[in-house]
Amino acid sequence: MQKIRSGTLAALALGSIVIPTAVQAAPPRSDAIREAALRDDVAYAFTEGLTTEIGPRPAGTPQEARARDWAVAKLKALGFSNVRAEPYVMPVWLRGRDEAKILSPFPQNLVLAALGNSGSTPEKGIEGEVVYFPSIADLEAAPASALKGKIVFVDHGMKATQDGSSYGYFGAARRQGPSIASKKGAIAILIRSIGTDHHRVPHTGVQMWAEGATPIPAAALSVPDAEQLARIMGRGKPVRVHLTLTSRMLKDQPSGNVIAEIPGSDPAAGIVVAACHLDSWDQGTGAIDDATGCGIAAASALQVAKAGQPRRTIRVLMAGAEEVGGDGARAYFKAHGTEKHALALESDFGADRIWRVDFKLPQGHAALGTRIAQALAPLGVGTGSQPAGGGADIAPLVNAGVPVIDLQQDGTRYFDLHHTPDDTLDKVDPEQLRQNVAAWAVTLDMVANASETLGVN
Repeated sequence: MQKIRSGTLAALALGSIVIPTAVQAAPPRSDAIREAALRDDVAYAFTEGLTTEIGPRPAGTPQEARARDWAVAKLKALGFSNVRAEPYVMPVWLRGRDEAKILSPFPQNLVLAALGNSGSTPEKGIEGEVVYFPSIADLEAAPASALKGKIVFVDHGMKATQDGSSYGYFGAARRQGPSIASKKGAIAILIRSIGTDHHRVPHTGVQMWAEGATPIPAAALSVPDAEQLARIMGRGKPVRVHLTLTSRMLKDQPSGNVIAEIPGSDPAAGIVVAACHLDSWDQGTGAIDDATGCGIAAASALQVAKAGQPRRTIRVLMAGAEEVGGDGARAYFKAHGTEKHALALESDFGADRIWRVDFKLPQGHAALGTRIAQALAPLGVGTGSQPAGGGADIAPLVNAGVPVIDLQQDGTRYFDLHHTPDDTLDKVDPEQLRQNVAAWAVTLDMVANASETLGVN
């Protein structure tokens, strides 16, 4: 998952920010769809099947290819039309051995995971003195002389928030930290995991090397191990670590997106995209990130179809390679960007209950936002005042001006599990998952059947 938010000025340039007020009862059709979805377990069955029969699905690997085949077969069996995989190729980073040991002053092992695109150590590893930085800002401010030949440790602790807003700030240690350390002469970098748990499970995640930065070994320590290392360094003695992070980069590996549709009665009215991502990191089984999102998108689209053919086509996009930089989103836009897209939604923040809806609709579409808010209110969903921004799998569409709605999930515990071995099926609450499907189904139905003119192209 890579959360994307647009700024207010950009939102105003694309259209008005709709802040609806729910004052009337939802129409009977919405009531029926909502109640049916609250009894539906298609999303859970999809999540269970994908995580059990496929498991981890790293981008560009044979496991991701098996996931595409599985999803195509599953979506056909569920009754979708025009189901297909759309291939592309991409570079792929593969994890090897992830090991670390404090050599002195207090010898002990550390639990860590290499970050995506990490440079590789030799098979025998490397050894160096650790230099401590409380935050990414301290790392940025440090002179190169303080880092040259050292192993950097950034102890940058993330805080839990309901909307996940702290991820952008604290995630900089993972996204930019390795490049900063490399440019200043460090031989490796360790960061405190970008997570909010206190379990001995490290959070991986992608980072991209900045121009001019030579790849160096880069890894995230579990939160308890980061705290342990900080305490050891606080004793005031030099700390030496032996680090083994072996990895490989492969060129032009196959990946792809999976597409499925509920055809609309009026092709000229455009396409509503319901997006998620099919790939996952390699440590867990990718249940909350993002098998549940794909289950939600599929199950909600089926609920609309059960209520009758929609006016607009609903296209489920199960993107590949989101975790490593959004390759699937770019491939989708390259293939379909000239088609008329009426609106886009994305589910990629777990499966806990939806508590807020945000809109970015065209000028003059406040009534549509109000109708949706009215239909969501019985599910305990309030209306936000921020413009919707979408996520990585629909970012190219949103950047091109396609309207977007965000059904915001409760992210209080999301970063306890995100990108860790703990991202497994047992963390999914079926009741909250059904509430997600109900909110999505109602929203998709109202957008797909709206009389208003929506979209670009």
